[in-house]
Amino acid sequence: MKEYLCCLAPIGAIAALLAACGPMCEARVTSIAIDSTRPVTGASIPYETIRGRAFGELNPKDPHNSIIQDIGLAPKDAEGKVRYIATFQITTPINPAQRNGLLIYEVSNRGHNAIPAARALVSGATYLQSGWQGDLLANCTKPYPCTSLAKRYSGPPAQVIQVPVAHRPDGSPITGPVYGRIANAKGSTAQMIIFTTPVPYKPLSMDTTKSRLWSVASQTATGVDGPKTPIPPSDWAWADCRTVPFPGTPDPTRVCLKHGFNPNLLYEMVFTAKDPLVLGVGFAATRDIISFFHHARANDDGTANPIAGDISKVMSIGTSQSGAFIRASISYGFNQDENGRKVVDGAWSNIDGRMLFMNVRFALPDVLLELYMMGDEAPVWWADYPNKARSLPAAGLLDRCKASKTCPQILETLGSSEFYSEKMAPDLIGMTADADIPLPSNVHRYYHPGTTHGGGRGGFTYIANPPPARGCTLPANPNPEFNTNNALQHDFIALIMNGTPMPPSVYPKLSRGQIVPATKGGEGFPNIPGYPFGGNRLWRIFKYDFGPKIDYANQTGFATIQPPIVNKVLAAYAVKVNADGNEVAGVPSVLLQAPLGTYSGWNIAASGFYKGQLCGLSGSYYPFKATKAERVAAKDPRLSLEERYGTHAGYVCVVKAAARKNVRRRFLRAGTASRLIGQAQKSNVLRGITPTAADRKVAQSLCSALGSR
Repeated sequence: MKEYLCCLAPIGAIAALLAACGPMCEARVTSIAIDSTRPVTGASIPYETIRGRAFGELNPKDPHNSIIQDIGLAPKDAEGKVRYIATFQITTPINPAQRNGLLIYEVSNRGHNAIPAARALVSGATYLQSGWQGDLLANCTKPYPCTSLAKRYSGPPAQVIQVPVAHRPDGSPITGPVYGRIANAKGSTAQMIIFTTPVPYKPLSMDTTKSRLWSVASQTATGVDGPKTPIPPSDWAWADCRTVPFPGTPDPTRVCLKHGFNPNLLYEMVFTAKDPLVLGVGFAATRDIISFFHHARANDDGTANPIAGDISKVMSIGTSQSGAFIRASISYGFNQDENGRKVVDGAWSNIDGRMLFMNVRFALPDVLLELYMMGDEAPVWWADYPNKARSLPAAGLLDRCKASKTCPQILETLGSSEFYSEKMAPDLIGMTADADIPLPSNVHRYYHPGTTHGGGRGGFTYIANPPPARGCTLPANPNPEFNTNNALQHDFIALIMNGTPMPPSVYPKLSRGQIVPATKGGEGFPNIPGYPFGGNRLWRIFKYDFGPKIDYANQTGFATIQPPIVNKVLAAYAVKVNADGNEVAGVPSVLLQAPLGTYSGWNIAASGFYKGQLCGLSGSYYPFKATKAERVAAKDPRLSLEERYGTHAGYVCVVKAAARKNVRRRFLRAGTASRLIGQAQKSNVLRGITPTAADRKVAQSLCSALGSR
């Protein structure tokens, strides 16, 4: 009876009932297997890396877990528990005395290693990562999983998790519609890819009359499809035709097209899939793995926790897709473990503003927010705010952790590209852009103006005609984020470990005219020869109808309409720019304060089906002319390097001023500032150009201003 009461208790009452529940209601890591231990070279102190697997169990009736889609339909053991196995990696100082008490959980992105290189480790900190994305073990012809984690896992990717497959109570398969797409494909055989990962579900029937496949001639960012051509069932097969001609070798993970794929067309399919993965288990597994290594002395069979007793605080870091994982994990209440404890004290969500598409039946966690893709149905903002586009009441990402009093401190960093490729504007101004959404006191937000997704390589090298970025029409954006992020990480650790306040949040606001319609006129983008405005080609925000079985307020349930109906296309917003085309709101890098050109969060695809639209997650860059004469000849409205800085020395003075300013504001470490100034001094900016008297006067003015600061 005690177990029953605990497992049906509302979230706000969990803490009061935990003592009565006992271990029967506890979801936990029951066993760990250490597969390897190796020293780390290059760190400031001796480190080692421990790799292994965690075996865990979940009680599907417990309110901590009941939010997980289909967990009640997952296979259960004799005790009614749902099982999973996940890989993990710990990187920690070998000498426990050198561990500083901080555990940094790095959220793996698509299974890849997220723990920094040895030289970038925070000295004394312990690092942990683990598998959470269950569909990574699905891309093979055999039933899930492709590789069982019951034995040591050695294949790619680095971090994986084996989750249950849901079935109906009578054991029969669960089915449902799945939408997939094939873009830029050549040859006879292709896979439906969602960003980088194949669609992880297999068809109920390989009879092509049971599925719908069609080609699309064009598709706009506003959700308008061009002509659609149905492909007859006789002209394609669930098969691999790379070595055997059509109809090929039967393969439920591939599509063979009798007459081959045209890379200038988009191919879309809706098929009836079977055997949905209970992917939401990845949230609970991460929660329990972190709590095990934080609190447990040993597992059930006595295997010792290798970092037992050495952890006092925990922070998580997730970038891009992994940042979405952090946001969704907090939203679904997974920052409270089964003993009512806070899981992470601080969470850093970097360059992502969506709700991860993972806690829905037949979910696709790899999705980007292109047409027909789920990701911003539930609230994507931290504070309580109404979703006016869906007529939903005020809610926010922090609602569950506020109820359980387990909200972490939150660091949120984003850049220009996130407005264009990640639909970030609603996080700041809601779906209908009526007002700035207030920022809760535990959320610290910093905006990187003029950056590509994740930031560029940095440096101060001037190239007059840089080549285009791969697959794009315009050069890659070098404007960096890492220098600012390194300083913010230092600040955030000081907050978590010592309570040192963060620098005030700095980000664009609607009320200040800094967030504007994503049009050339709205942003104020200048007329630059050779650099036409492309920021209006971003994917809009769509109000979808996936059918009545989706809980839009929580982004759970299952879709019955695929592809979804687009009920409404919402306006797109981005950040205003200055006369150079550069954004000015936020925390500018030193390079952006000493610009060598225009740095944008968008680029344009050069070829393929999406030619002329946004080029993936890539930003762009267009250099200034070196001299006034070159600028005038090119009719470029932006001042040349010569007019801005006068001489190389003048440019270095501007870099020094910017670096000092960012250090004062705690957005740059002093050592990094010295390194950047050294790079500027060695750079080629305005070298080889004989300065005029006017040039020397400009430089002298800049350097005199530096001396007064």
